[in-house]
Amino acid sequence: MIVIDTPEATRSQRLKAATRDSHGALDKRIMAGDIFASRDLFAKFLRVQYRFHRDIDALYGNPALDALLPDLDERRRLPLIARDLSDLEQTLPLPASTYLDGDLPLPVALGWLYVAEGSNLGGTVLYKMAARLGLDSGFGARHLAAHPDGAARHWREFTAALDGVALTEVQEQQVIDAADAAFRSVHGHVEEEFA
Repeated sequence: MIVIDTPEATRSQRLKAATRDSHGALDKRIMAGDIFASRDLFAKFLRVQYRFHRDIDALYGNPALDALLPDLDERRRLPLIARDLSDLEQTLPLPASTYLDGDLPLPVALGWLYVAEGSNLGGTVLYKMAARLGLDSGFGARHLAAHPDGAARHWREFTAALDGVALTEVQEQQVIDAADAAFRSVHGHVEEEFA
């Protein structure tokens, strides 16, 4: 694991470096599922997305987090993913036995949200590939469509707010641990859907 630990590095840069291995393993596993070979395989990817966003959905309604992170409630993608699944005539995954509490400790919530928002940025690449299947912002790939202001700008606004939250050294590590746990959680959902 490579960790950027310099005074010049931002929290988001340190997170990216610290989670490079778990993030890379997840990306490889998803692409190994050949999710653009058919709508059925893409639907499995949607089910993974739904499971992850269902797990973290309560975080988007947390007033303390909303005060720190710009337009947090508007960043919520679970309803869009549900509509994408409906477009493809898929049932929603069964309810999970546990979800993340909306009142998680701040560093833990930040780590999970970092992964969710990063997936939104990466989703713009997947969105272009989904066009091969006839999917777009009006059918089947709503949740991957870029924000009207642009995905990069939307991401920069999020990371600027994330980087600006005052945390202790112990809390910094908790953010990294939570982000790594989030990547591993998504990987677990991939294994369930693509087994």
